[in-house]
Amino acid sequence: MTDVTPPPIDGFWAVIPAGGAGTRLWPLSRRSSPKFLHDLTGTGRTLLEGTWDRLAPLSGGRVVVVTGQLHAEAVRAQLPDLDPADVVAEPSPRDSMPAIGLAAAIIERRDPDAVVGSFAADHVIRHLEEFREAVTEAVAVARTGRIVTIGITPSSPSTAFGYVREGRPLGVPGAQRARAVASFVEKPDEATARQYLAKGGYWWNAGMFVAKASVLLDTLARYHPELAAGLRVIAADPSRLEDAWGDLEKIAIDHAIAEPAAADGLVAVVPATFSWDDVGDFASLATLVDPAKRSGDLTVIGDPADVVGVGSTGLVAARSGRTVAVVGLQDVVVIDTPDALLVVGRDRAQDVKAVVDRLKESGRA
Repeated sequence: MTDVTPPPIDGFWAVIPAGGAGTRLWPLSRRSSPKFLHDLTGTGRTLLEGTWDRLAPLSGGRVVVVTGQLHAEAVRAQLPDLDPADVVAEPSPRDSMPAIGLAAAIIERRDPDAVVGSFAADHVIRHLEEFREAVTEAVAVARTGRIVTIGITPSSPSTAFGYVREGRPLGVPGAQRARAVASFVEKPDEATARQYLAKGGYWWNAGMFVAKASVLLDTLARYHPELAAGLRVIAADPSRLEDAWGDLEKIAIDHAIAEPAAADGLVAVVPATFSWDDVGDFASLATLVDPAKRSGDLTVIGDPADVVGVGSTGLVAARSGRTVAVVGLQDVVVIDTPDALLVVGRDRAQDVKAVVDRLKESGRA
């Protein structure tokens, strides 16, 4: 029996914000070559390519990528099936709202009735049929005029993510799981996170938003009118991008519209069942790498032949051309690149960002 690929979701456009430096994955991820441009999990596809593979079938290839000017050519090279004009290069980082908002404004001019969905370039998602179902439900709710977030089922009392607190069921046809959002909750301490899991009705906020392009921008205009107007001006005249971009307010989409709109009863959540990871540090990356790539009990990013493990556990990336040997160390992360070597305990993976901060303070790019 031949598998039949489901048709694209009618009127759906995908937006891929491709930004950030991935500082907790240094030295694999750099400002000049951030994590979304790398194959970190051993699939043979970069994180960006994997995001395209998920979204292109859902949108029928209607995709806009927003990235920094430094990375635009690399993005175009990795996504040859994307029209080069659909890679929007930000002159400077302005956080997620200007990036997503500009893509929505561009799409609004092409297709006034479009529903846009924003999905980061550097996330790992498995169980693609469940992902498609969640996006399909989110689009159905978005057509009613709400902004929709896709909530991730918590697998642990994580303190690394914000949470979405659900409200009443909405009863939208074709979206039986959809509920109103009662509020967005900032990253909690561990005791509070455990309470959320025990109580239920709380979902991880993964930053996935779906809305009609016009609704997204009109809602932004409600809370940040100058930002919304500026984005629509640039979309109408792309030659204004360089001059106008630096004057736009720098703000995240959560603070710009998700939180205030939720307080005003305008946001919905579709709880999801697919597997999701934001590859936030080496501890999470170690759980995502192909388990077949091993040297002894070490998980290996790259060629296992370049790594020798003796009585050791953890994660090793040998990217310098040298053989890396690890002896008698438990839960260690070793990242060897041509110009930098990182050795860290897996339980301290979140602290890698402090190394990058120190390097910046010393004037090293």
